[in-house]
Amino acid sequence: MRARLGRSRPGSEAATGLTDTARRIIRLNYGFQLLFNLLWWMPVFYAYQKAAGLSDAQIFGIQSIYYVAFCLLEIPTGLIADRIGTRNCLRAGAVVMTAANLAPVVSASYTGFLLHFLAIAAGRSLTSGAASAYLYDGLRAQRCDEHYLRAEGTARALGLAAKVVCWPLVGPLMTLAHPAPYVLSAASAAGSLVCAVLLPRLAGTEAAADPGRSSGGRRGSAFLRDAGTALRCVASSPWLALVMVQGVAVFTLSRICQVNLFQPILLDHGIGESSHGGVLAAMTVAEAVASARPQWLSRRLPPVAWVSVLSLALAGTLAAMTLGGPWVVVVLLCLFAAATGFAFPVQRKLVNDAVPAHAPRATLLSVESIVDRAVCALAAIAAGAYLSAGHLDALLWHSALATALLLGVFQLLLRSGAVARDGWDGEAAPPRPRPDAGAEADDTSPAAAGEGAPDRAEAADAGFTEVLEPDRARRAPRTP
Repeated sequence: MRARLGRSRPGSEAATGLTDTARRIIRLNYGFQLLFNLLWWMPVFYAYQKAAGLSDAQIFGIQSIYYVAFCLLEIPTGLIADRIGTRNCLRAGAVVMTAANLAPVVSASYTGFLLHFLAIAAGRSLTSGAASAYLYDGLRAQRCDEHYLRAEGTARALGLAAKVVCWPLVGPLMTLAHPAPYVLSAASAAGSLVCAVLLPRLAGTEAAADPGRSSGGRRGSAFLRDAGTALRCVASSPWLALVMVQGVAVFTLSRICQVNLFQPILLDHGIGESSHGGVLAAMTVAEAVASARPQWLSRRLPPVAWVSVLSLALAGTLAAMTLGGPWVVVVLLCLFAAATGFAFPVQRKLVNDAVPAHAPRATLLSVESIVDRAVCALAAIAAGAYLSAGHLDALLWHSALATALLLGVFQLLLRSGAVARDGWDGEAAPPRPRPDAGAEADDTSPAAAGEGAPDRAEAADAGFTEVLEPDRARRAPRTP
């Protein structure tokens, strides 16, 4: 039977068919994502480290070490999430992030900032795959998985909106207490720990129910088994591997521009530090609105094509920044942020939909994160070298050309038929009755992989239609 389109009406929880547990999962996920990612120091960390005596080479060197550390930690933390449960992994990540944000308060030196970013790499790697996997599995267990894309996008939008409110306050707060950005970041991370503690347990997904996993030997063999399963999934699923690679452009461009090059670009165009908070707030508004409204993307292009188009838009705005004046650069940065906001939820859903049934989801999402961070590590080293040589414009142009080349190869593979969308062995789960409101159902029943299930790519498009064009989805005739 063909997967049916949902009938949910945007903005009305009563009409969505969400269970009480699904609502709780979504709302606590909103709180966790908002507080965990609320880094008050983000608009000033470059100037903060410069004031502490660090050079450009040291600052960008720390960033490169951060990305490398993230890569090294992603696989073990993804394996931990799949063994001890994603909820427990979120709690551990929040604890580590709280401690990480206090490191510069204790020591505002090269060593202190290096330890700060290494601890952030550990905290974020614990949650990068686990947060998305928990939300996806939690909603699927409640038969509400059609709400995943909207929940993912809204969580990102709310987090960005919080930054718009908080970041302009950083400057005045620093005049009262210089380490305030880092102290407030630690307090926010502690708040995310409260949300993680309150998250409901997902039946059949946590290791606590299996006392045998307390054995070191069994745990080690289980980690190796999950790692092998994840690598086999990527090797045997060309579509999954290709989707992961496509996301590299979005992640690398957004991370390098919005974190590492944001202040250098503004300073290069004569925009003083006093205006950086306002520009970053405007960018964040643009990204938040786009993240919350993926339905604005036309259905004329499939999701995978939209990610490519948005990646090219990011590359084009970077190149155009070399040609305009200060106001043009501010507008282009806002357009860059909006394209990023549209792309991230769509890319995240594409990867989740491409993961085969019963595969170690958190570990596979960690594999994707490793690829992204590995490229970012190289990009950070290159950015530091370009900036030290005074070649910012060349860096922006070369970044745009590298993105166009990557996406050109991706489209050639896609159009040549070398990688088919159904080129993997997993099947999507057929529609099943939802549990009663408030029930915490186990999603590990044999029916999850029953025969006669719809093609996964088709099911993913159906779910995407519900979010992009809800009115059209409601009018669409049901196919028996």
